[in-house]
Amino acid sequence: MDIVEITESAQAYLVDLLKKQDVEGVGVRIFIIDAGTPQAETCISFCRPGEEEEGDEILEMADFKAFIDVPSIPFLEDAVVDYSKDTMGGQLTIKAPNSRLPKLNDDSTLEERVNYVLYNEVNPGLAAHGGNVTLEEVFEENIAVLRFGGGCQGCGMVDVTLKEGVEKTLIAQIPELAEVRDVTDHTQRENAYFK
Repeated sequence: MDIVEITESAQAYLVDLLKKQDVEGVGVRIFIIDAGTPQAETCISFCRPGEEEEGDEILEMADFKAFIDVPSIPFLEDAVVDYSKDTMGGQLTIKAPNSRLPKLNDDSTLEERVNYVLYNEVNPGLAAHGGNVTLEEVFEENIAVLRFGGGCQGCGMVDVTLKEGVEKTLIAQIPELAEVRDVTDHTQRENAYFK
């Protein structure tokens, strides 16, 4: 079975779009931006000859090729590209139920590992207080910069949560992480769990 299912109706729609490009051998590229995070977005774009990337997984459709971005492959499991007609013409949809689920392997980046721990261990606990935390970036010195939201933003206990909860959990699981910092504007207190 292919990594991504492209239904017959989606293939027919994409063939029409590709013909309009008027470029011999043009295909499509399927990839995920911010894979494994709550902000994950599954995308499809044109892929002209020469724009393929080394190691791309190639799906041979009847009338075109679909190039799958290697880092996106684990997150595209069970993905379906479909096209349904409606009164406005129709809509191409990409359903990728695993795109936002963090996945780890031996090659996972520090960012991916931090997101995995936040998603699976930290946020379920913060959710009890209506809060959440997301990774903003990782600095070169292995410093993770986080942003708190929901009930954590403006909370009077956020420093304790950051140092005693989030940082301890992250560093215990990712020893090369040096420090965890917070960039949240905590002057906004209207949703804070503890005022």
